[in-house]
Amino acid sequence: MWWLIRMRLVCIVILLIMEIFRLSAQEVGRNGDSVSDTITGKTHQLDNVTVTAKRLPARVTSTLPVQVISSKDIKQLGMQSMADAVRRFAGAEVRDYGGIGGLKTVSIRNMGAAHTAVSYDGVTVSNCQAGQIDIGRFSLDNVSVLSLAVGQTEEFLQSARHYASAGVLSIETERPHFENQRHFALRAQVRGGSFGHITPSLRWWQQLGDSTQLSVDASYLYADGVYPFRLVNGKYVTEEKRINSEVTSWQGEVNFYHTFHDASTLNVKAYYYESDRGLPGAVILYNPESDEHLWDRNAFLQARYKKHFSDRWSLQVQGKYNYSWNKYRDKGAEYENGVLIDRYTQHEGYLSGTVLYRPLPSLFVMLAQDISVNTLDSSLPDCPFPVRFTSLTALRMRWQTERFKADAALLNTWQTEHVESGTHPDDLTKLTPTVSLSFRPWESELYLRAMYKSTFRTPTFNDLYYYRMGNRSLRPEKAHEFNMGVTGSFTTAGLLNYFTFTVDGYFHRVTDKIVAFPTTYIWKMANFGRANVAGIDVSLTSRLELTHRIALFLNGSYTWQRAIDLTDSSAKNYRHQLPYTPRHTGTASAVVETPWFILGYTLTGVGDRYYLAQNIPVNRIDSYTEHSLSLSHEFRFKPCRVRLQADVLNVGNKQYEVIKYYPMPGRSWRLTGTLYY
Repeated sequence: MWWLIRMRLVCIVILLIMEIFRLSAQEVGRNGDSVSDTITGKTHQLDNVTVTAKRLPARVTSTLPVQVISSKDIKQLGMQSMADAVRRFAGAEVRDYGGIGGLKTVSIRNMGAAHTAVSYDGVTVSNCQAGQIDIGRFSLDNVSVLSLAVGQTEEFLQSARHYASAGVLSIETERPHFENQRHFALRAQVRGGSFGHITPSLRWWQQLGDSTQLSVDASYLYADGVYPFRLVNGKYVTEEKRINSEVTSWQGEVNFYHTFHDASTLNVKAYYYESDRGLPGAVILYNPESDEHLWDRNAFLQARYKKHFSDRWSLQVQGKYNYSWNKYRDKGAEYENGVLIDRYTQHEGYLSGTVLYRPLPSLFVMLAQDISVNTLDSSLPDCPFPVRFTSLTALRMRWQTERFKADAALLNTWQTEHVESGTHPDDLTKLTPTVSLSFRPWESELYLRAMYKSTFRTPTFNDLYYYRMGNRSLRPEKAHEFNMGVTGSFTTAGLLNYFTFTVDGYFHRVTDKIVAFPTTYIWKMANFGRANVAGIDVSLTSRLELTHRIALFLNGSYTWQRAIDLTDSSAKNYRHQLPYTPRHTGTASAVVETPWFILGYTLTGVGDRYYLAQNIPVNRIDSYTEHSLSLSHEFRFKPCRVRLQADVLNVGNKQYEVIKYYPMPGRSWRLTGTLYY
């Protein structure tokens, strides 16, 4: 139990740091006595001041590749799910098993979903069992900003967990804001469409005082999930329907925001999600039946406190408790009593503290300490009921001038595990650095940037302990990331208001890949794999003012990627493209904004790829393009607003597969009505 002693010591260090900053925040007089604040408690009327300046997009000035989608983009382009939005990011790959309730995971630059962190309002979402997050369970309706960063985010006050992944998908929800001197706001929305889809949602914002706001969001989703597809068997083509795809889910969260008299802030979030869905499984010739079913429950409570003591010192403290439960059921004659039922329960306790110090106007120093405890209970035979304790310590420094920015970070990971039966992995201690640079060579807003990051992912509980397949001797999967790019943003007074672009070339080397490897009698998890990934990400954004009342917004992204397997030089798949990795992917969108309507168009294109290791014709998955249209208009009635939107997805009714034998839906439609009060 010595690891518990170390956990307590880390907690004591964090508490001591907080106490030191609390004491140092007091102003000290010449005689050493604390000086009271002569302004507190008084009211001062300040003259109104208007400041006008051009703020460059974060993705242009950042030393790391960052892409951003706003809530306005989400509405105008008719994005229906988190997966739809993430597909717009260059270099992002979404594994989609089809349908509204299908599993959806995100991988950055072919690193794998386990290397991608998902942050929800600044706190990382975790899943020690599988190592990947289903982004399909997060709603877009209350999202303010969605961003994807390679490396870690640009924020200084971030947790050490953000440094532990190859990239971070950040979801920031909308904070309450009020109009017309009201102290509350209501949004009621109903969305419905193809495949029996219906989603009512409700949002309530309440001002509880001068410095306190409350928000409540709740939504319900139902879809029968039955959609048609074509089944090809040689020269025979039949029309089939996807079955066992129904989904019912509930989601709700309560957010509490408070600003103290010293301008420090406290945000508290309580979240609950529950789903009941069928798993349609792979399409098998002449056997359309599927009896797999999955139930999920997830609840967490998280809090984030921020305080700026002065221009030099800042502090952030985060805490979270997470509960996750799921049940899997499958029916079949191969099981005892004709049915298989597996249950899993996860618990997590998490605490993070971050201190920012600015000794010089151009120098920033940040220290972050995270501790977490994760447990897994399972109904599987021989479950060892593992307990994992993780300590992450990140030290970061940035030197920043008008034209030059240098960023360096060093992360120390220490991890230990305890099991009730059998052996457990050796304790892990590892240092991983990150270095990034940004330089503006001329007066124009053109930037050059470069980055190196060393990262790894530890084996998940499934990798280590899953019944018969687990391997408790696995090593971490390691990766080295290199990135070089050029970014720019230009404005004009003519037809073209602004033009922003980013071009990044990258190279990754992945070793000790964790894969399921066949042994004499069964499959077994093993460190067997080495891969090199090279690619180019390009993104463009512009605005054209066609008339003084009509504007055209253009946005596009493109990725070229070569990801090759270098595991075994004698294998037939040596230097072949990795499975499910297309050479070419891209998206393009256009939004016409007029006083009468807003029209959005989106094109998504994905090139050929292979679903098995050998790049031979029989293993190829064909390329596809998908077109979507969105039309919306907002009506204003005192004292409320009504927004109506119609979307047509996959206008060309293209049948395609993201995962082999999991056909995606064809043409579908959505109607959305939203009332704001």
